[in-house]
Amino acid sequence: MPGANGPSAGRRALLCAGHAAATLGRPCFALALTAAPRQRVIVDNDFSGDPDGLFQLAHHLASPSVEIPFVIGSHIHPGDFLDRSARQPDNAVAKVRALYAAMNLARRPPVVPGRNGALSKGEAPAMNEAARRIVAEALRTDTRLPLYYAAGAGLTDLAAALMLEPRIGGRLKLVWIGGREHDDMLPGVPPRRDAEYNFTIDPVAAQWIFNRSDVEIWQVPRNVYRQLIVSHAELAAGLRGAGRLGTFLLRQLARVDALMRGGLGETYILGDSPLVTLTALQSSFDPDSASSAYDVRPTPRIADDGSYEPRPDGRPMRVYRTIDTRLTFADMNAKFARVGGHSESHRRARIR
Repeated sequence: MPGANGPSAGRRALLCAGHAAATLGRPCFALALTAAPRQRVIVDNDFSGDPDGLFQLAHHLASPSVEIPFVIGSHIHPGDFLDRSARQPDNAVAKVRALYAAMNLARRPPVVPGRNGALSKGEAPAMNEAARRIVAEALRTDTRLPLYYAAGAGLTDLAAALMLEPRIGGRLKLVWIGGREHDDMLPGVPPRRDAEYNFTIDPVAAQWIFNRSDVEIWQVPRNVYRQLIVSHAELAAGLRGAGRLGTFLLRQLARVDALMRGGLGETYILGDSPLVTLTALQSSFDPDSASSAYDVRPTPRIADDGSYEPRPDGRPMRVYRTIDTRLTFADMNAKFARVGGHSESHRRARIR
């Protein structure tokens, strides 16, 4: 317990604010519960692909404890059914800007396209805007806020930045939604041998980061990010009060459902949402992802097929076992109601 001889300074401030609020006959939380940025988060996701990334970004944007210096719109597989075009990063940027337009935001972080395609073995990548911004942010000396790289798809742009400037490896933490299950963490469960989607977007990039860099990795593998499952009924109810944002997000899900010809059942996996849980929703005292369970283990090598090769001398990494879904979704719905903007019907009613 912090402050063995009495409440800590932070708690005393809360108690004083609560007493003042009670004295004035106002709700305590109106004065006491505020948040300032505690970490920087670079967001990198395939926003023209699976719409779970748009839910994640909207949630991050609505979270006052994180400072988002910029957002990267990244590529997926060539010809992917979610975006068959040859300009996926540009389409991802357009999606982010449409999301911004549906939200009440005090600040809209710059959004830049990532590299338009995966890395090849032995390639020396060129310095593009995404890589330049990653390097510059990681090498900043004018802030003490820790830096997280929140990646919900492939790892192309981070790997390219690391190849160009290896010094940044020790100056950030990677939170990655991706990678196969770790068989030894699932005793008695038949192992899956099929490739994991985000790894296959750019295997060379994932291999570079796991096998050759010194980046600290917090991994949310496939069996764990699939825990972030929510029913259509819950989504509809949760987004009902989110105005234009709710309408925008539901339309993105409807687009995927139409592509699948209604074959998705009545649930959806918001698999990128742990990026918010593990950064913005850390514990108050001793900040950490205290409500989500993980193992610390040596970082393995990743083989060409995405399987893991043990490496006892590998640097420590986290592999998450569970994510606090209650905290994640309750916080998401509450924040979406606050930043969602007014719906068209609400605006018309006010005009009358």
